[in-house]
Amino acid sequence: MPKRSAGLVMYRYRHGAPEVFLVHPGGPFWSKKDLGAWSIPKGEIAADEDPLPAARREFHEETGLVAEGNFCELTEIRQKGGKHVKAYAFQGEGDPSAVRSNTFAMEWPHGSGQQRQFPEVDRAAWLGLEEAREKILKSQRPLLDELETILGASGDCSSDGCS
Repeated sequence: MPKRSAGLVMYRYRHGAPEVFLVHPGGPFWSKKDLGAWSIPKGEIAADEDPLPAARREFHEETGLVAEGNFCELTEIRQKGGKHVKAYAFQGEGDPSAVRSNTFAMEWPHGSGQQRQFPEVDRAAWLGLEEAREKILKSQRPLLDELETILGASGDCSSDGCS
């Protein structure tokens, strides 16, 4: 069974146009990558766990921010490695400079036998949809496309499919 993750696409409006809140993965493998490296805040969910509470928990763990509001369920995507991601969009606010992420341990440098701690997220940013499409993982672009469609039709996520 493929691994499953849940995440949140937080959006806001600036100067009449939508922006999305994306995070950049921490750790040495991602430190010099930018285009195609950013992501929505997300994380793995247990087999018996509901996706929306898991997405809210993971959002908080990766950003230190609390997600509140109306959540619009988006179409599940499959990432390049086979992981399935269930995402929800919501309108919110958050200061990227205030993001505080949990950490993970890994051997670094590789083969050294030394375990080091790295943040799961090393930075965050509000990005317009076009710039976000350049920076986000290619497999997550459909989430931005769907959000843009929803916002274009209703202006927000307070319509059907939201909780």
